[in-house]
Amino acid sequence: MKNTLPNMEEILSHEICGFHQYVLTPPVHLNYVSCNLCELLGVNESELLNDSTDLYLKLVHPADREKYSDFLQQIIKKEQALIGEYRLVRKDGSMIHVRDTLTPKRLEDGTLVGHSVLTDITDLKSENEDLHFLNDTVPCGFLRYTCEKQPKITYINPKMIELLRFPEVKEGELDYLEMYRSNIFLMIPMEERRRFAKYLNRVFSADAPIAGDMTLLRCDGTRAHVFGWVTKSVNEQGEAEFQSVCMDVTERYQARKSSESKRYLKALSDVYDKIFEFNLDANTIKCLRCEETSYFKRFENIAMRIEDALTRWLINSVSSEDQDAVRRFFADFCQKRLSGTDGRPPQITYKARSTDRSFKQYTGVFIKADESVSFYCCREVKETAKSEALKEENDQLKEGMRNIVTHFSDGIAAFEVSPEGMVKPLYATENACEFFGYTEEEWLPLTERFTPLEDFVAYSEEAYENFAKLLKTGEAEFTYFDYQSESERKIKAICSEKEPNARFSRYVMLYPVEGSSENDSPALPENRTVSIRTFGYFDVFVGDTPIAFRNKKSKELFALLVDRKGGYVTSEEAIGFLWEDEPANTLTLSRYRKVALRLKSTLEEYGISDVVETVDGKRRIVLEKVDCDLYNYLSGREEYSQLFKGSYLTNYSWGENTLGELIGSQEL
Repeated sequence: MKNTLPNMEEILSHEICGFHQYVLTPPVHLNYVSCNLCELLGVNESELLNDSTDLYLKLVHPADREKYSDFLQQIIKKEQALIGEYRLVRKDGSMIHVRDTLTPKRLEDGTLVGHSVLTDITDLKSENEDLHFLNDTVPCGFLRYTCEKQPKITYINPKMIELLRFPEVKEGELDYLEMYRSNIFLMIPMEERRRFAKYLNRVFSADAPIAGDMTLLRCDGTRAHVFGWVTKSVNEQGEAEFQSVCMDVTERYQARKSSESKRYLKALSDVYDKIFEFNLDANTIKCLRCEETSYFKRFENIAMRIEDALTRWLINSVSSEDQDAVRRFFADFCQKRLSGTDGRPPQITYKARSTDRSFKQYTGVFIKADESVSFYCCREVKETAKSEALKEENDQLKEGMRNIVTHFSDGIAAFEVSPEGMVKPLYATENACEFFGYTEEEWLPLTERFTPLEDFVAYSEEAYENFAKLLKTGEAEFTYFDYQSESERKIKAICSEKEPNARFSRYVMLYPVEGSSENDSPALPENRTVSIRTFGYFDVFVGDTPIAFRNKKSKELFALLVDRKGGYVTSEEAIGFLWEDEPANTLTLSRYRKVALRLKSTLEEYGISDVVETVDGKRRIVLEKVDCDLYNYLSGREEYSQLFKGSYLTNYSWGENTLGELIGSQEL
């Protein structure tokens, strides 16, 4: 019985789609093409066959030729069947998408040949493209823009135009949409542009998408808050481009901001008598909080134009000798010319008419909530019967508390502390929550009850003794990691009684110390040799300079990578060592990411970030870029045989496993 078909040639030529045979031994070329391949491409056989060159390559789309060549090289190298996708350009100039299944075979004379079958997937690709561009019915904004330094928008869907509130173009008026098309940064607020540019650079270099929240500047001057992502792709011309999809979350953002503001205002009301909201976008002032007997109570939560409110509410109640100064103070604020000193917000002291119609001294301060809204907070300056020394001390504490609540975001927090050492948070921004080791969701229940101080600070990277010292001395400074700027910052803490001689709770508030991180960076040594000491206590040196790890967990993570001797460490494995008594869960994974970020920041600070490699969340030490006593000892070379003296990573209990192996090898 014959095991071959008599019409094999006809089957290959007419019934197997796009069949052709390669000679994969250099020079790569086709030595057989089927009739249906010629029909598919609109060419004749002679235009594809040549013993010295691959004429088929010339029909591959220019943007896909590199991918096609890599496809062939993988087959030649592995000698196994592979499937690839690319585009072909027909003789008439039209384009088709194909899926190529190529199977190699080594002949008896050593020649490597490949049998290829094509599948036309143009319709499938077209359907995907159609789905990709069904932007009119999808409730998301969609953008395509170039990868230039000043990106230009090449496509914007109707939903995005609606989101950004572009007006209908009328004759003789400026076409704002065309203006925005020429530079995508026009839709990004000035304070967000650097972050957005950084994200684009990261997407372009890593060739991986990034998702997150972003504020956009609408054409009418208002702001929209969106959640979306940016990815890099290749357009029809084979050029790299960015694509973004945005969902409008403005209402959700404003609701969350309103909730935060209420909690924050509650904390502010314990320090200030009156609180006014200045909204520069809406050009309004609103009295948010005041005493029940205050003249302003009748106007509470009623928005008025800034010009009218300043005259009717504020300036007319100020004493005549202070009116000019107060008027200039508010005018400078409205014109955004007002700035504080030493990083503190702008403040003013003046005399104004109180509820009993007498003139008393007040202090006021502007606290920025966001780019358009600020709170003007004022309070009466009360005299006390204390001695001058005690009065000065209390004034300093009050002044500290007034200054503490002057940063709406960026790490501010307020706490109530009972005489028994119980703590109840009043308000905190996300950075402050992270400083204490909590997520925002975990933080909220804590605001409803008092918690023992030792339990409250258990997850913080600072020692309990430091917090106890704060309550005793009244003032402290801590270092924390700002995950937005990815840099070390300092946070100031002041603890005082709510009022002098009060018998009830004391208040602790935190605020960031401006400019504290940039000046603290160590001078990088010229000699960047990275030396690691594991025998005894763990330490790392850059040249002759020891690395000052500001966070003990990030130092321990680095030690763990060294102990693994170049092997990858997963997040779950690292958590098992760094937090031995806690399982891998959402909380510990969040803590681990922060520790890894701090390690990355420290290594970048010393110019040696390349000694740790990260792939898909796994990390390892790059052996070739460090000099380590452990690795030298394990090399077996005679000059390193006396390095190990019986101690290893004394700082960490988990190092005992390796220690046992080292001692065992010594005994052998």
